[in-house]
Amino acid sequence: MPGAGEGPGGAAGLVARRDLAVRAAVAQGLIGPDRPVIGLLDVAGIRAAARALHAAFDRVTAPGTPVLHTFAVKAAALVPVVRLFAEEALGCEVASPGELAVARAAGVGPEHTVLDSPAKTPAELREALALGIAVNADNLGELARLDALVAAGGTASPLGLRVNPQVGGGTIEALSTATATSKFGVALRDAGARDRVVRAFLDRPWLTRLHTHTGSQGVPLELMVQGVRAAYELAEEINRAAGRRQVDTLDIGGGLPVNFASDATGPTFADYADALRSAVPGLFDGRYGLVTEFGRSLIAKYGTVLARVEYAKEAGGRPIAVTHAGAQLAVRTVYAPGSWPLRVAAYGPDGRPKPESPLVEQDVAGPCCFAGDLLAVARPLPPLAPGDLTALLDTGAYYFSHHFAYNSLPRPGVYGFVTGGAGGDGGNGTQSGGGGGAGGDGGVRFATVRSPQTVAEIVAESGGAHPDALSGLG
Repeated sequence: MPGAGEGPGGAAGLVARRDLAVRAAVAQGLIGPDRPVIGLLDVAGIRAAARALHAAFDRVTAPGTPVLHTFAVKAAALVPVVRLFAEEALGCEVASPGELAVARAAGVGPEHTVLDSPAKTPAELREALALGIAVNADNLGELARLDALVAAGGTASPLGLRVNPQVGGGTIEALSTATATSKFGVALRDAGARDRVVRAFLDRPWLTRLHTHTGSQGVPLELMVQGVRAAYELAEEINRAAGRRQVDTLDIGGGLPVNFASDATGPTFADYADALRSAVPGLFDGRYGLVTEFGRSLIAKYGTVLARVEYAKEAGGRPIAVTHAGAQLAVRTVYAPGSWPLRVAAYGPDGRPKPESPLVEQDVAGPCCFAGDLLAVARPLPPLAPGDLTALLDTGAYYFSHHFAYNSLPRPGVYGFVTGGAGGDGGNGTQSGGGGGAGGDGGVRFATVRSPQTVAEIVAESGGAHPDALSGLG
């Protein structure tokens, strides 16, 4: 993921493109009184992140090593986003039939798809094996299911097993996947577990991959590296016991944490690759193929939720800006603000940044009907007034695809953008911006990634086709 000095303009370029896009979104009518909240995706930034990932691992990996970088679809389950990553030679990591359908709709082939999930049904496994998709079993019970399916018809799918190295958690308990009691994978340090895993491989010549995923937000690089090293050491042990290179691929997951405190990036993909090379040099010597599954770190910084201030009021002596972005988009921030704080930028009705002085401590509230629907509390910001815009920064991951249907609020439209001479539209339905310069919109072009949800669609999702279903039961 590009940091200062990397990618198209680094952090400064990111801010400049964002400011141009906000102004153009106002000028082109993407946001306004009747469309009070939208999502924006910076296509140039996303492309640069994908290229930085490739470059970081290419630099440390032996020539000719098979490496598949996949995008974790759960981070942004939007077909045009997945297609954009596919153009940058990234496959998909999926964890449900819906995510697999998104990947297939984006044109991602089975050879570039990996299925992970702790609760795969027999039907999901049969579909994956029929398509030839790589599958990482979560537990020994799932391996037993795979035994029957492989025996029944064989498969071209690469098959692996996820292990939990139990190296510890990070600062966000709910996202720590390598704790002693994590629900994911086979817990390697439990009594007898390691021997059972080795035996499972020796009994199944078709089992050729090991998978671990230690990283996530709040997890330091050192802990991520420890988890990968544990999987590597287990692969070496299995191959010694088998007397051959049975494990030929290591899936090291993703989970590189994101800096939500500023526009700077850190740690970078290069930081992570260097840390792995230092601690686990055998990972990159060409004996093992590699798979990665990054999500948040590829896209978080390149998304912005833009919301109109509907009212400005005061309570207890503190100003409150009531906006159209709240728990329905930023559920983690609202319910766990200590773990998921968001930066908020203030723009005027014309889409230009508001002056940074004076700053006034104020709350930024959402539209949901409960008192805790707050995105920022006592946050120093330029005074916000009706018609102003608030921008929730670093929201490219999860905030667009994990909508919370509180109060039956609609999912907002999401638009990709490019500025000036940047290439790529990021989707279909491109709109051309006006001329650049101080009076124009910087030549910003938008493309619809997801159309705004309509009231009719909300009714349909809410059982609108079955109004008499319950009364008809008597």
